[in-house]
Amino acid sequence: MTNVAQAFVPGHITGFFTSNPDPDPTKAGSRGGGLALTEGVTVTARPAEEPRAVLNGDPVEMEAVDRVLDALEAPAEIRGVTDLPLGSGFGVSGGMALGAALSVNEAFDRRLSVNELVTIAHGAEVQAGTGLGDVVAQARGGVPIRLEPGGPQDNDLDEIPARRRIEYHVLGELETPEVLGGDTDALTEAGKQALSTVVGEPTLETFMRASRRFSRESGLLTEEVRRVIEDVTEAGGTAAMAMLGQTVFALDDGLSAAGYDPEVAAIHPGGATLEPAPDP
Repeated sequence: MTNVAQAFVPGHITGFFTSNPDPDPTKAGSRGGGLALTEGVTVTARPAEEPRAVLNGDPVEMEAVDRVLDALEAPAEIRGVTDLPLGSGFGVSGGMALGAALSVNEAFDRRLSVNELVTIAHGAEVQAGTGLGDVVAQARGGVPIRLEPGGPQDNDLDEIPARRRIEYHVLGELETPEVLGGDTDALTEAGKQALSTVVGEPTLETFMRASRRFSRESGLLTEEVRRVIEDVTEAGGTAAMAMLGQTVFALDDGLSAAGYDPEVAAIHPGGATLEPAPDP
């Protein structure tokens, strides 16, 4: 057993999704599509007297991380570092859960496979109510298209072959548990239509168009986000809303060209992975 282990998990922006509940949290989840980002969460695990999670230096309550530690029977301190905001549609909670699973497996010599660890993290986040598909997508990287719900044992994944600059502009948060815990019928129907559109023409431009339509038809589009998307469109760019957050993401220099001062990343081609361990 090593004293400390570290993993990197790419951020993930969801463009559209469905809600597919199941009594088994490892089989519950969503169909949908999104983008993995070069900006992500670096997660470090080390033994501790009492399990706890720390994000950017501050103790945080993260049920998904707690459930991962329980499943792996690991009294660990999980430290996450990220420039991505929590609660704004970047998969930070999923990144912490998956990063915890990968790093704890290494630090505590649990000897589980990647699929087993992704299944644990996915089920933990579903039970926590903080996400339905981020973990599976973050494990894959690129522009993953989730054709079936559930963890890696059930989830049929495809991918749009693309690598582009991504800009994003954060306006605020959306409460993920409140959205996922409410009536999701309209959301799911809109997600099915968006998925069908992208499967029929798997390009990044189609993904963006389907994502914009999903945000309108699902009822999740806010007035503030709509105005920013329209500004990008008028400037000749293409943008959509990140799910679930009041965040606009755009291809290339879409937000910059529209006069905004966005954060900049790119599509991350790989999934979550272990990194060289820092000094204990």
